[in-house]
Amino acid sequence: MKEMNVGIISREEYVKRTIAIAKGAYKPKPNEPKVWFESVKSLSQVLSNENQALLKLIIEKKPQSLAELEKISHRKKSNLSRTLKTLENYGIVSLSKESGKVVPTVQATDFEVKFGLNAAVY
Repeated sequence: MKEMNVGIISREEYVKRTIAIAKGAYKPKPNEPKVWFESVKSLSQVLSNENQALLKLIIEKKPQSLAELEKISHRKKSNLSRTLKTLENYGIVSLSKESGKVVPTVQATDFEVKFGLNAAVY
């Protein structure tokens, strides 16, 4: 598994950073976060204790479908689908179709978080 660098900056700062990158005024360093959250709260919602337990379950049991994951996690399929889509959007999980079934795979197991009140991120 791999480590994921994540950052926390306001939406306004994220927009400024993105524009600076697009204009060529700023080139992100290789070790900078590729995934950004708007707040510590939004990060904690995505990586909640419940979602961490789900990630560990996927790693340990290697379910071959959402139906199998539903059984072993005791979570409803609709809830699982929504949670896994969110985790996929952040690059934490990948969802692949194999034999007509959606198979979740954990892509990131360790997280390094960068944020600060006065930290320049671009």
